[in-house]
Amino acid sequence: MSEAPMVRCGTVERTHDELTQRVARVAAGLAAIGVSAGDNVALVMANSVEFLEVSAGIAAAGASPVPVNWHWKSDEIGYLLDNSGSAVVFAHADYVCAVEQAAPIGVDVIEIGTDSSAASGRHREYEEWLAESEPVSDSAAVSAGLGTIYTSGTTGRPKGIVREPVSAESMMAMAMTMMTRMGLAPGGRTMIPAPMYHTAPNTMATFAVRLMMDTTILARFDPEEFLAAVERHRIEQVQMVPTMFTRLLRLPVDVRNSYDLSSLRSVVHSAAPCPKHVKQQMIDWLGPIITEYYGGSETGPIVWCTAEEWLAHPGTVGAPTDGAAVRIVRDDGTEAAVGEVGMVYVKPADYWPGFTYLGDDEKRRNMELDGFVTVGDMGLLNEDGYLFLTDRSSDMVISGGVNIYPAETEAALSELPGVRDCAVFGVPDEEYGESLAAHIETDRAAGLTEDDVRSFLRSRLAGYKVPKLIVFDDALPREESGKLFKRIIRESYWQGSDNKI
Repeated sequence: MSEAPMVRCGTVERTHDELTQRVARVAAGLAAIGVSAGDNVALVMANSVEFLEVSAGIAAAGASPVPVNWHWKSDEIGYLLDNSGSAVVFAHADYVCAVEQAAPIGVDVIEIGTDSSAASGRHREYEEWLAESEPVSDSAAVSAGLGTIYTSGTTGRPKGIVREPVSAESMMAMAMTMMTRMGLAPGGRTMIPAPMYHTAPNTMATFAVRLMMDTTILARFDPEEFLAAVERHRIEQVQMVPTMFTRLLRLPVDVRNSYDLSSLRSVVHSAAPCPKHVKQQMIDWLGPIITEYYGGSETGPIVWCTAEEWLAHPGTVGAPTDGAAVRIVRDDGTEAAVGEVGMVYVKPADYWPGFTYLGDDEKRRNMELDGFVTVGDMGLLNEDGYLFLTDRSSDMVISGGVNIYPAETEAALSELPGVRDCAVFGVPDEEYGESLAAHIETDRAAGLTEDDVRSFLRSRLAGYKVPKLIVFDDALPREESGKLFKRIIRESYWQGSDNKI
């Protein structure tokens, strides 16, 4: 184990000085090809050290990094590139074909080889491109900013979250929050096990390198490799999602106990509801080092909950801190009483920047009420001010910490010959919390099978948007107005489920 803090992923390992120099070269290379302040630059990249240095280099050039979910198909990537106006794309070799199919004419692709795939030779190769650039400054800061994160919307098309500029004071306040509530510390040892195209791991990695922490990035999450990495690198802090908890708990007890996890001081989780029995087992195993927070990509963390607070209020996601606030609102717009379920509206912490959606200010306005915003969750506040989530007003499904909007899958299904009607929604899943299900009304003469449906959807959508469960119905319930009674179908799956939020 190296004594000096490093940043590593797989076989790639760099010191912070090396990382800073490479960040400066990325910034210089981008300036040379015309990238300037206010531009968006896309990354179709897996977890890697290069992901961090490219993101930071984009920010150092005054532009905004736009991480892209590498599961997406070319049509999905093409929409994002067009919507964001990204004229430059950094792509790992494994994804370059999808980028080529998606990229509008004139988009500049910089390709990065991987252990499994060499660069195609059709584009500028990253290391060669990097070597051509002199660092813009020896003191270039490794700071990826908050970037432009795309989050799916109820219309089925992702929306780019555009944040207001972050002041130095607010950035310092964010850093202090990460240090005090998440266990980050200068020179400490952290691990990034989740995909960095998501907001939470992206932000965590950004602040880790700003704090000169020893940072281990996992290319993919494997439960036993995770435990081995904690032991090998003496990891002190990690941020996770409940699906990872479930996978760890599925390991045989003797396997779990064979690794030395005594270095762990802070385990933070967010992104999806955690079933009570899963969280209790994690606390029983690792001790009271587990902290939870709730918020959105738009709002940042709103409420926080230590293990002690959760044990005193089982099922809570926490109470507001740092100037954040929560209101529970009835359908008529009035404030709900203590213990009464309503729509959750939140006011971000003092340090979190304001936001809008790229090209869709109306969507941003429609989610606000008296200075508070909602991301579509239902919940209640107890007498002590702790928030409990109970349901979601929208159809959004959170599977393994990934937001999925069924409208997109339904729209694709409607294009399949033989499909008359469809309803896509979330059902309980022991591993992922939720998984996607589809009830489909078909023309019997079409003779559609489950394999037909999945094959059709996989050709158009990322794999995680393809329903795990497919049911063929004679007729789906609709009211006279034509509104689908999706909730009636969905509720039959959730009755008695411990996963229900």
